[in-house]
Amino acid sequence: MLALAPALAEDITQNMPCTGELATAGRVAAIIDARTMRLQDGREIRLAGVEAHVSGVTAGPAQQAALAQLIGERDLTLRGSTKPDRYGRLSGFAFVSGRTEPVQAALVEQGHLAVTAPVDDACATTLLRREASARQARRGIWAEPAALKNAEMPDDILPLIGQFVVVEGRVLSVREAGATLYINFGRRWTQDFAVTISRRNVAGFEAAGVPVKSLARKKVLVRGWIEKRGGPRLHISWPGQIEVLDRS
Repeated sequence: MLALAPALAEDITQNMPCTGELATAGRVAAIIDARTMRLQDGREIRLAGVEAHVSGVTAGPAQQAALAQLIGERDLTLRGSTKPDRYGRLSGFAFVSGRTEPVQAALVEQGHLAVTAPVDDACATTLLRREASARQARRGIWAEPAALKNAEMPDDILPLIGQFVVVEGRVLSVREAGATLYINFGRRWTQDFAVTISRRNVAGFEAAGVPVKSLARKKVLVRGWIEKRGGPRLHISWPGQIEVLDRS
């Protein structure tokens, strides 16, 4: 791991969101894709907590160019895991020297990335608010109608098995069966879109202000990776994966 220059070390405080263990620091040499870069020493860095490919909408040159504009040939620190993934990449939240917000925040606000799973509540609040602003303004990927899926159209969601999706819809019913809570968006339980939560995680959702047991007739936004269980299913474990859009 590279030693931190004093100026870089001063940029990172314990009070800012999206921090974590100090993983590394270095100067960016090349941009590989919309959320991956290479440092001058050859190591690859991947931005955590975000996704560039959303609901079948593929990342394009604009997203890669936005990352290059923010961090190209600049010094940065990375806070996150100190253990590389199976591809040898380090993953975390990247901070450009002299800035107090992670690179992810700017890219999400510009609509180039979607939020997946930040590591803490403050980080989640920061990034989800930025993403909501981008969606409302139809910036970046959110200018594509296909980026936000309709829960009432499971046939549009089912082909995206294994992909990250953002889905909006009104909950029809909430049911418990065994160790699982089912949030249903249609009457055909074996065909329509549904969200599942392990019962052991329900208390954590409720404590975070997400009333999962009383979501019937509420309009919500959910995010995660699609599975096939008859119809398309989305299993969630983090409260930030579901947002109540109306409280009536």
